[in-house]
Amino acid sequence: MAKQDRDVEKIYATEEVVAKLRRLADALEQGTSFRIQIAGERVRVPARAEFSIEHEREDGEEEIEFQLTWSVDEADAEEADEGDEREVV
Repeated sequence: MAKQDRDVEKIYATEEVVAKLRRLADALEQGTSFRIQIAGERVRVPARAEFSIEHEREDGEEEIEFQLTWSVDEADAEEADEGDEREVV
């Protein structure tokens, strides 16, 4: 069963962001998959997800986005391998 489409943005306190990014950096450095909770939903990110950084400037505002992208089919295939996973809450 396919998951429902989702597009959310959640504001977190600086301390929460620091903790999430620190654990995310550890998982990326170790080449492991991990789970992260965003706005109440846990999401599994496979180790092979592509990481990109985007910068936008428009109407007197600037934005930087850190993005991880992967195919859902690939993530599903990796579900059996739970041994190399970090929890990022």
